[in-house]
Amino acid sequence: MKKSILPLLLLVTGSLFAQQHNMSKSYVPPTDSLVQQKLNKWEDLKFGLFMHWGTYSQWGVVESWSICPEDEGWTQRKGPYGADYYTYKKAYENLQTTFNPTHFEPEKWVKAAKNAGMKYVIFTTKHHDGFSMFDTKQTDYKITSPKTPFSTNPRSNVTKEIFNAFSKENFMIGAYFSKPDWHSNDYWWSYFPPKDRNVNYDPAKYPERWQKFKDYTYNQIQELMTGYGKVDILWLDGGWVRPKSTIDSGVDWQKTIPYDQDIDMPKIAAMARTKQPGLIVVDRTVAGQYENYTTPEQQVPDKPLDHPWESCITMGNSWSYVPGDHYKSAQEIITLLVKIVSRGGNLLMNIGPGPDGDWDPVAYSRLNEIGDWIKINGEGIYGTEPVAPYSEQNIFYTKLKSSNTIYAFLLSATDSVPLPASISFHLAGIKKVKKISLLGLDKSLKYTFAGDSVKVSIPTALQASNKLLHTATFKIQY
Repeated sequence: MKKSILPLLLLVTGSLFAQQHNMSKSYVPPTDSLVQQKLNKWEDLKFGLFMHWGTYSQWGVVESWSICPEDEGWTQRKGPYGADYYTYKKAYENLQTTFNPTHFEPEKWVKAAKNAGMKYVIFTTKHHDGFSMFDTKQTDYKITSPKTPFSTNPRSNVTKEIFNAFSKENFMIGAYFSKPDWHSNDYWWSYFPPKDRNVNYDPAKYPERWQKFKDYTYNQIQELMTGYGKVDILWLDGGWVRPKSTIDSGVDWQKTIPYDQDIDMPKIAAMARTKQPGLIVVDRTVAGQYENYTTPEQQVPDKPLDHPWESCITMGNSWSYVPGDHYKSAQEIITLLVKIVSRGGNLLMNIGPGPDGDWDPVAYSRLNEIGDWIKINGEGIYGTEPVAPYSEQNIFYTKLKSSNTIYAFLLSATDSVPLPASISFHLAGIKKVKKISLLGLDKSLKYTFAGDSVKVSIPTALQASNKLLHTATFKIQY
């Protein structure tokens, strides 16, 4: 993932997608019945927690990307080492020797996430820089290494601690894992300088070295699948690591992939599902049988997609911790959640822990506000599906699966929700309504049919003083 530079307006209305993701027109549904079952369950969860965390949090720089020798906004080197690439990279990798997040307490995160209505978690076990946040046996560049001060802490294997803590509260567990590894001498071979995000040698010319990298990747994923309890999702990032045959020449960023970087996904997925039956595999941006759901980044599609999907979006401006980051308001996050769910997707909301091992207090405040809203309005979020017309103006619709209940979310531009004297819902095919009510208010509303719409009358007393926050959610039973 990389730093977000998109304004909220584009997030919620844009039909373009971030460079790292192109929407797949060739989705391949999984054939494994256990994967199908888990995917169906995942689709009903709707709201998840993402966490980007590593040694980079000490500098407050965008995760990993500052050591990538590309001239892009999110790869800019800052600070006293920025003038020289090799000096910078050495200093960056030396962050391992000062990383000591002693305030790490995952139970605190679980409590806040659960209260906010989040149902699954994806944690960065290893980002592109190659620093492992788990006790891998494949490298010493890891949080449990004696080189890392936190290694003496009884909770130093943070991936295991996070997975255990969230599992106890019945969260689905997801392991983010970067396919590229910029620390590995078998990916960025020291014989050549790195040129960009890709492997810096031709794997076809040096097959033995590439095989060593494939084995390294396989072994690390095997460790995650065998020593960390139940894992539901393997969330693979770094879509440029792919077979040449899967490169889409119509996608600009994929044109820059110079070599076949096949890591043998069939072998990896088979092993992972042997260890974790029903595992959802997300080889993001690589369309095919190992992209079980797609992941638009910092974007909300403007219409429902024909396959399972999840928008991954930052709570702040950055994926990783930045001091003084600007966090989206609860109102903005709830708006994102409603719009994404109305199109049939899930919202994966990212919060980056700081170098001390905790979140910014603002993140807890936001989650608490969202929790207050979800306790009243959550029945229109979980276990729902899109229903035409999906949205009209600032009204967004969901339908409870296998029921005759539709929810109409009237989004407000402010925390409070002023209501009009009447409001119309254009819901084709509904000829008989049993009841219309407002969630959070124990009161049925009067309505009439007018052509293809249902017109609801709002009592004067509710129009300006209803104590609703963020949305007015109409429950329509028919």
